[in-house]
Amino acid sequence: MRLIVGAVVWIAIGVAAAGVLLSAVFKEFLLTQYADQLHVSLDELERLIQAGSDGQVKLERPLSDPRYSAHLSGAYWEIQKNSTVLARSPSLEGPMLKVPAGAGEDAQTHTYEIDGPTGKLMIAERLRWLGQDEAPTRIIVGNDRNALDREMQKFNYVLLWSLGGFAISLIAAAAVLLLYAMNPFGQLRKALARLRKGEAIAISGAFPDEVQPLIDDLNSLLANSGEQMVRARTQAGNMAHGLKSSLAILVDEAHRLRERGEAETATLILDHARRMQRQIDYQIARARAAASRAKPGQASSLSTATEVIVHAMERLYHERGIRIDNVVPSGTTVACDAEDLSEMLANIVDNACKHAKHIVRIAVEESGPRTFIGIVVEDDGPGLPPEAWDVVFNIGEQWRKTSGGSGLGLTIVRDLAQLYNGSVQLDQSDLGGLKVTLELPVHPETARAA
Repeated sequence: MRLIVGAVVWIAIGVAAAGVLLSAVFKEFLLTQYADQLHVSLDELERLIQAGSDGQVKLERPLSDPRYSAHLSGAYWEIQKNSTVLARSPSLEGPMLKVPAGAGEDAQTHTYEIDGPTGKLMIAERLRWLGQDEAPTRIIVGNDRNALDREMQKFNYVLLWSLGGFAISLIAAAAVLLLYAMNPFGQLRKALARLRKGEAIAISGAFPDEVQPLIDDLNSLLANSGEQMVRARTQAGNMAHGLKSSLAILVDEAHRLRERGEAETATLILDHARRMQRQIDYQIARARAAASRAKPGQASSLSTATEVIVHAMERLYHERGIRIDNVVPSGTTVACDAEDLSEMLANIVDNACKHAKHIVRIAVEESGPRTFIGIVVEDDGPGLPPEAWDVVFNIGEQWRKTSGGSGLGLTIVRDLAQLYNGSVQLDQSDLGGLKVTLELPVHPETARAA
């Protein structure tokens, strides 16, 4: 659009300048033609003058241009001497034609613009000494300026429409050319949209030679990102397997020490083993999430993820009679890896079910179209005091030590959310317990639909 607007402005300026220049050139041409016509008529009038002995003048015959004989036709001639009219054309009436003050007093031809009986008049005049007269005779021929103006108006009208049509054709051609030139970038945008939706793993399509190197570089970058993600997940899994195996051996040895009566040593080893296990789980979760975050085109259905988690939690907490109200609307998609979304929601909903008395509610904040969506999980349990809201996000920290768990749930949720530029906030719930709000970026398709 910037290129098209720039082309329109440039073409408009160029055509307007050309129109002004052509109009000025044509006007100068018309003025020259009118002046030449006046000079021809002036020469003819001078040849036809016959001076009498009584000082009067007459013409041998009328001028060849019939307009000089038609009443107020716009073509006039007049012969003056000593501010007296000696003769004038049948077309002229009214007062004597007044030559501007300071007009030339030589025998040269001069051109002026004066007021005539029908408007502005272009005249050509010269002085001649007829016979033995000492006083010069002034011979004047004039044509109405209105005729010149009408010709200019006709020309400008034709010029306006001609240049206007030419400008429109140039603008249309420029727009078509620019749209054609920019078409590969439109195709690239569509290919990136397919990639963002997860419908493709690379940018595909027919692109011109000037754009294809960019496409190749982007596909190479995407392929490298995918390989890095796979390697990161593999390394995280291998590290987890290796460390957990070693920890399992240490725990087993600690139990053996306890059986031998070395309870203090066994307790110390088990305590450190649990700390190591928490750190391993936490760091592996971060590594896996960081790897998946680098993958483009991630999209997960929020309603599908919540339905699966609600079904699992209802079975897990069936004996306690916990009711889970899931009011998440269908069709909501977040820009997040499906496994990461499930892990965050599972941790939050599991915590809510652990502390709830009867009800857990899962909903979405109704705050209008935004780039982020708020997923709200509430329970009717005892909740947490405000001073605990920051503590529970620390690694391995639990406000109530009797609740079980590793103390990593909310920490992992917070770190996963931050990897997607999201956040987690705690507050008091209207149900009486804790309210957890998880904010995640909305997928572009959902945002446009909203």
